[in-house]
Amino acid sequence: PRLLSQFFFADERVTRVVAEINGLDAELDPQQYLVLLNQLHLSQARGQPGSRCDSARLLAVLERIMEECIPTQRHSRDYLVKFPEELMVDNLGNHMLFAAECLLAGTFLEMEESDGAQLRPQARNLLCSLELVRRVLREQSLSQPNSYPEPVRAVLIQFDRLFAEFELSYVSSLVAVKSPDEIYRQQEIIVLFCETVERALHLGYLTQEMIDGYEPLLMFTIPRLAIISGLLIYPEGPLSLERSPEEMSRVFSPFYNLLKKIRDLLRVLSAEELYLLERSLCTSE
Repeated sequence: PRLLSQFFFADERVTRVVAEINGLDAELDPQQYLVLLNQLHLSQARGQPGSRCDSARLLAVLERIMEECIPTQRHSRDYLVKFPEELMVDNLGNHMLFAAECLLAGTFLEMEESDGAQLRPQARNLLCSLELVRRVLREQSLSQPNSYPEPVRAVLIQFDRLFAEFELSYVSSLVAVKSPDEIYRQQEIIVLFCETVERALHLGYLTQEMIDGYEPLLMFTIPRLAIISGLLIYPEGPLSLERSPEEMSRVFSPFYNLLKKIRDLLRVLSAEELYLLERSLCTSE
């Protein structure tokens, strides 16, 4: 049950994989190096049904060790809110290490060679720091597996910082990260949805039991009601059509003209007609 013991055995498995990788000549044939490296990752991931690859397992144990050892000294991960939602997957950390290995081998994944060359020193520092962490934790697991002395904490803090810096730099070089304005607009949408739910509960469109029970129909009902709320009830919010499309969130800006037509149609409804419409939008029809 000890984390350091778990780390030791996970590190043993990774060491065997790395030994195979080291048998390749990355300088002479970098493309083949990349192919075999990827195959090794995939083969490890497919080794047992439902299992993760060895490097991901090692990283997961390392993450738990850092949470136990340096919980208040972790590098800030606030930058993650800037990343596109599709990147926020469980194996993102493992992909970062894989990308660092490829960059160090001179193979650039979906990026310009100049960007890859700039990232290579960060990749080298990250992988060197990981090797130091692995060596220090292996030694600690064999000597005192119940404690984390200051030298161990120091190398963990350094690795955590280098990992965060590389992750932000690498992702920023591949995709357009969200600006502070876009993040604020998304927070406005969250507020709109919360206010919509509160209003729907007050008017009896929804029940607390539906929300507590994760009623699947809510996935359709709440966005429908939010559009009406955003256009009629809270017209100064994220669906404000007084803004230009460029000033709206990217969630709604492609539908700017359509939203105008919907607003114009909603404005001519009586209170009773609006009630009937919202009740209809809460059904599966």
